Amino acid sequence: MTVRHMIIFRTVCEIGFNLTKAASVLYMTQPAVSLAIKELEDYYGVRLFDRIGKRLKITDAGRHFLKYAIHITDLFSDMETGLRDWDSKGILRIGASITIGAQFLPSYVKAFANLCPEIDVRVVIDQSERIEERIMENELDFALIEGIPRHPDILSEAYMEDHMSVICGVGRGWTQGQTISIEEFKNQRFLLREPGSGTRDVFNRVTEHAGMHIIPAWEAMSTTALVNAVISGLGIAVLPHRMILPALKRGLICTVNVEGLVFRRSFYIIFHKDKFLTASAKKFMELTRNYEADYPMPDYFGLWE
Repeated sequence: MTVRHMIIFRTVCEIGFNLTKAASVLYMTQPAVSLAIKELEDYYGVRLFDRIGKRLKITDAGRHFLKYAIHITDLFSDMETGLRDWDSKGILRIGASITIGAQFLPSYVKAFANLCPEIDVRVVIDQSERIEERIMENELDFALIEGIPRHPDILSEAYMEDHMSVICGVGRGWTQGQTISIEEFKNQRFLLREPGSGTRDVFNRVTEHAGMHIIPAWEAMSTTALVNAVISGLGIAVLPHRMILPALKRGLICTVNVEGLVFRRSFYIIFHKDKFLTASAKKFMELTRNYEADYPMPDYFGLWE
């Protein structure tokens, strides 16, 4: 059994379980593809496909094998690309959750480009849970997210502390830095980030631990939209402190404390446990770990998504 067998099996599955089409994609004959599948089944002593008429139906064993085939062939492809392009321009695929991608990643990438100008950094910014899915599909080399990953095959390392602030409009009677009771807090109209975001996960964890069940009046993927809604007096929000600073400095909002509640989190570097990390990936990770010590944090003058 070889990597070639896995590539053939994976192609048959991804092409719609059609041997003829798979053979065409692989530049093989159909009998050769059929033989490779039979050799796999004989080798493991299991049925990977049921033959129903002229159609193939994948078995449970086949689905299980497919997961390994995808992962192993992706690792093989990474190895091939890495070795063949060892001395040429490389590509680094980085993912980030929305808050990190909007606020920190541009500065990280700029600093990294000065250190390694030959590396082509390609970025995907999305919800944390979708970034995890891309890690599992080997579409990203590593990622930076808010919160601990859910999948057991993803390794994580906290690299920076962050805290979130409760914000309200300046016309609602609360003053900057005032402490309010939990009763006052839970009776507000809440303007929250969407489910699946790292910010929302922290909010849910803290409020549920305090015995609260919050039904938001607004949900949005945009921090800017939530800050503007707060400015308009539509409710309160709990958002990353660094991202509300522009509005806070302009006196458009104020922050308040809530008795007994602390909205704190860490930012994490994540990658698949079996992922081979290149020297450039490790260098970028090291930059993020030490960024606050080595570089000034950016001063933003506008509201950011």
